[in-house]
Amino acid sequence: MKLLTANRLSDGEAVWLAAGGRWVEDIAQAEVAREAETEARLEETGRAAAARNEVVDVNLIDVEFVDGAVRPIRLRERIRAAGPTIHPELGKQARRPALAPV
Repeated sequence: MKLLTANRLSDGEAVWLAAGGRWVEDIAQAEVAREAETEARLEETGRAAAARNEVVDVNLIDVEFVDGAVRPIRLRERIRAAGPTIHPELGKQARRPALAPV
């Protein structure tokens, strides 16, 4: 399973592609690709958004479900999803319940 991630150019925020081609800040809202056709569609949407200078560093990432929640496989992507590695009352980690343990 995969998600499409990028960084929004206006503020550098890590974002994920959701249904309808919307970029969201919460990984839990991202569209999950379970087959190659969906992966290709997500990548095309990401390339178009990058061409419009909405986002940069567009990548498909591997994810799994842990206790019903989306969790990136790579540690780098878990950190991007949780927010900066700062005090837990700041950043993305302060806005929603904690992600599954690293």
